[in-house]
Amino acid sequence: MVPAEPTLIDFVDPATVAGLSIRTMTEGDSSGEARYVHINYPELPAAPPLNRALQAQARRQLQDFRKRTGGRLYPRPELNIGWQLAAASAQAIGVRLRTGESVTASWGNSTQTLWYDPRTGKAVGSTGLLAGQDALRRLAALVRERLKGRGEQVERTAVTADGDQFDSMAFNRAGDLVVEFDDCQIGPCSLGRLAVAVPAEEAAPLLSDLGRRAQASVRGATGAGVRDDESGPPPYVSAPPQDVSASSPAAVSTHAGTVDCAKAKCVALTFDDGPGPFTSRLLDMLWETRARATFFPVGSSAAAQPELLRRMSAEGHLVGNHSWVHRDLSKQASSKIADSLGRTEDTIAAVIGQAPTLVRPPYGAVSGELRDVARQHGFSLVTWNVDTGDEQGGKTADIADRVVREAHPGAIILMHDTQRETVDAVPDILKRLRGKGYSFVTVPELYGSAGMQAGRLYRSGSEPSRKQPLT
Repeated sequence: MVPAEPTLIDFVDPATVAGLSIRTMTEGDSSGEARYVHINYPELPAAPPLNRALQAQARRQLQDFRKRTGGRLYPRPELNIGWQLAAASAQAIGVRLRTGESVTASWGNSTQTLWYDPRTGKAVGSTGLLAGQDALRRLAALVRERLKGRGEQVERTAVTADGDQFDSMAFNRAGDLVVEFDDCQIGPCSLGRLAVAVPAEEAAPLLSDLGRRAQASVRGATGAGVRDDESGPPPYVSAPPQDVSASSPAAVSTHAGTVDCAKAKCVALTFDDGPGPFTSRLLDMLWETRARATFFPVGSSAAAQPELLRRMSAEGHLVGNHSWVHRDLSKQASSKIADSLGRTEDTIAAVIGQAPTLVRPPYGAVSGELRDVARQHGFSLVTWNVDTGDEQGGKTADIADRVVREAHPGAIILMHDTQRETVDAVPDILKRLRGKGYSFVTVPELYGSAGMQAGRLYRSGSEPSRKQPLT
């Protein structure tokens, strides 16, 4: 028997948390932008102070990243922030933010865990789990002791009672207190994730009232620990059986074939980065007007809100694949690309019973490796030729005017269901384009009997697929 790695954290499946939604901040889809940014964080109806704290933290990190990457750089700098639930109970809620960024060629990771106390209604950092500064000093000593034997590269003396070093703490199922350090924080960047598990009995005297309740809510959980990297299984749900997507039929719209785009004026509305807090209202609008769209959800968000994916599929829309965490796939090796797309494919297939065959590359960035992986795994790549410029919001009227002005037969229109202004613009877009004789179809319907081929890149239905290169 191989003992479990004690620093693995059992994250809560967010699909089990009633009312949870996901907020998203994105930059980089528009060609004029200097950086790639994708930030996700949860919004929980029972914890408004925590929601505000998460929003403030996301904005601080974005502003800092913008300052550090103000000039035009190549390759484009990238910031990616995802999240997991370290706990979610009436006793304590913990949200772990996992940040990855590259400013040059290297990629670095850091973590920060914020906690919410339902009894006091306050959001605190990870040191809020401890009973004051003396407890923090004693914890630092325990961590230094447990770092012995990790090798000379680990700088144990760098571990001090500094709140910035102890900004990511949570509990494993045994109740041990897991302290995580950022890449490069107490050793060379090549060491990757460094974490220490302080045994529950040693941690207990150091905990605050919130810390004790958080420990109790996690202790004895029956979930499975996960690796903290992007090559492991999904971070908060059990990985679907590996043959889920292989045994599922290809995803198609239930209304495919009802419009002949060789004769009708067709456009494809496509929505990226969701599901989000406005997706349900968007689906209501599309249902009322009998319009169809293509959705490209991020895999981690799809796993958190499966009921919205089921609605998309059941109501005649098409569900595609937008990678697991919205990293720029064009900078990644084939194995990483295949893992990100395959994990998302399996998750969606497990929810809707169909395997997505369309992939929208994050930021529209495509490489030879991505095309090769797409061809090998049966994916068609879809970008766009009408950009609404809505990824950071904007004025609703401007978004609608831009779509109506630039729409043409065969257009693939980029939109984001994570933005309130975009969803507000949809009724006007539908009304005005219908007045011009347009029909709203899913992307494959633009290509009719010619279909879409694996490994090809599709930007518009007005570009014949036979002219699209394979590589």
